[in-house]
Amino acid sequence: MTAGQIAAPSYLGFQGEELWWIEPRPQEDGRSALMRKRRADAAAETVLPEPWNIRSRVIEYGGRPWATAAAEHGMLVVFANFPDQRLYLYRPDTEGAVPQPLTPVSPVGGGLRWAEPELDLARGTVRCVLEEFTGEGPSDVRRLIAEVPLDGSAAEDRGAVRELSGDRHRFVSGARISPDGSRAVWLAWDHPHMPWDAAELKVAEVGDDGRLRHARTLLGGPGDPVAQAEWAVDGTLLAACERTGWWNLHRVDPETGATRPLHRAAEEFAGSQRLGLRWFAPLADGRIAVLHGRGAQHLAVLDPADESLVDVPGDRTEWLPHLAVSGSRIAGVAAGRETSYEVVEVDAGALTTGAAGQSTTETAGHLTLRVAGHRHQVSVDAAYLPEPVARVFKGPDGQEVHAHLYAPRHPDHTTGPSPDDGPAPYVVWAHGGPSLRAPLSLNLEIAYFTSRGIGVADVNYGGTPGYGREYRERLRERWGVVDVADCAAVARELVDEGVADRARLAIRGGSAGGFTAAESLITTDVYACATMLYPVLDLEVLAAGGSHDFESHYLESLIGPNSGESAARYRDRSPAAHPERITAPFLLLQGSDDPVCPPAQSRVFLAGASAVPHAYRLFEGEGHGFRRRDTMVAALEAELSFYGQVFGFTPPDVPVLDLSTAGGSR
Repeated sequence: MTAGQIAAPSYLGFQGEELWWIEPRPQEDGRSALMRKRRADAAAETVLPEPWNIRSRVIEYGGRPWATAAAEHGMLVVFANFPDQRLYLYRPDTEGAVPQPLTPVSPVGGGLRWAEPELDLARGTVRCVLEEFTGEGPSDVRRLIAEVPLDGSAAEDRGAVRELSGDRHRFVSGARISPDGSRAVWLAWDHPHMPWDAAELKVAEVGDDGRLRHARTLLGGPGDPVAQAEWAVDGTLLAACERTGWWNLHRVDPETGATRPLHRAAEEFAGSQRLGLRWFAPLADGRIAVLHGRGAQHLAVLDPADESLVDVPGDRTEWLPHLAVSGSRIAGVAAGRETSYEVVEVDAGALTTGAAGQSTTETAGHLTLRVAGHRHQVSVDAAYLPEPVARVFKGPDGQEVHAHLYAPRHPDHTTGPSPDDGPAPYVVWAHGGPSLRAPLSLNLEIAYFTSRGIGVADVNYGGTPGYGREYRERLRERWGVVDVADCAAVARELVDEGVADRARLAIRGGSAGGFTAAESLITTDVYACATMLYPVLDLEVLAAGGSHDFESHYLESLIGPNSGESAARYRDRSPAAHPERITAPFLLLQGSDDPVCPPAQSRVFLAGASAVPHAYRLFEGEGHGFRRRDTMVAALEAELSFYGQVFGFTPPDVPVLDLSTAGGSR
């Protein structure tokens, strides 16, 4: 349900002076490419050609899939290959080298999967999170921290993989080893909880054989989650905890678990954790590179010595949790109001603190935030790009509802509805997750519609992370109620303001957002139509094991226990149980290989809603979230044609979507 919303670089890391990252390639059948930048003034290189796809399937959403180390005869790279999920070793500086498998293929269930690799050349191994299926069901699985030899001896022998931790916990993150090598910390959590509700910080001694011994919980657990933990260069243990009601950074005593806030503030220094996300990273001089903010997060440097926080200047409005550091260098993934997500870098050595704990104009002037990779390359005239505006609306019972508005913007009026016709048509976007957040930055999918006269309201409804625990907890056991009501409140207020046309409102969402869109058609009369991408439609099926293991108990927090008084909610809030209540047209876009929201849910829903004008597109080979360029183009064109038919205009140069039948597949 937490399908990504954007194609952006991810999983950055330094190896000496070199910067590495994962880059999406929609034009190459949706693969993820591993990139390498050897020097600051060098061009980025693609490490491996097609069809190598550097991507992990652990917990289906993956995690960091690569690791590098400088060896005697050049760089070593270990990576997870998406098609077979094996770990491979590659020597990119050796002429004629080809990747060599390090792990075997298992015929059981989803096989063996790997994430968060860390190379240990002294031991000749790579340490990873191992996900091992023990049966054919999606929940027949165990996860633990394991060690794979680099000599290839485990390529055909599962027995050569050494298990470093037990599998007492259902989920684990990658281990972080202390600077002196004596201790390891990692996160762990268990069903029915999600990590942002209950992740605990484990600590263990590292034995001479690499095994993690005498593991114990240092802090965290249900109601007191930990989002990230790192060792500083001096051996200090740092963690992002939610003890203040916000994700704040703390210094942690590795013996007792006692914590001390490093910068107490009513804003977020972390977020909803999955494998491989990194909101903060200790610098060599003792300071910490951090992302922080309410809603949108920004890059800053925190000095634990005096708890001062200095923002890195620039026009980037959003940063993703993929920080990497080397010395005083900080690299991250950031976007602005006029630029999509790029790999950017700054040298924090020039950043000093002013008298009030903020960067002064003079010190800020020494900083240059430069693009290191995945450079924004859009040939669209800026006159067609929308200007996102952050707004706070009044929701049910006076609650705040956060949203970003993108008004229609086009220099001529020949491509869509004209503003001379009165208020514009608007599409309310409901983000996925529901633990994700709509970013405040340029989104070219949104620009596709705003440049054609259709406004977009991207709603961070109650339950969205980034606004404190209280805001996030609004959705507990009320999914399908709070999200629907908040989106409707934004739509109604836009109509009342004269911004949006009451007769030309739509709602659109993917994954969990697709559920919100479907439920909105069933329970409100606000919208003229809806677009649902790979949506959640049948809560009863999901609760009965119809999805993957990571989210198999997620509904217990979103809906309630599937027993007793709350059991009836599963059917009451399932769009697939009430498709006959839909009276407005809809478009449903689905991937054929979706393990999170399987196509079977869509088929059941479509059978019951056959009397309503609708279209269905099934994209072969796509999973949960579209990755291929031709799919993305076809989906956007279908959606625009759909709105044109419902809103009463004819978009040029777009295939006409057939609303008279159930559609077809691609």
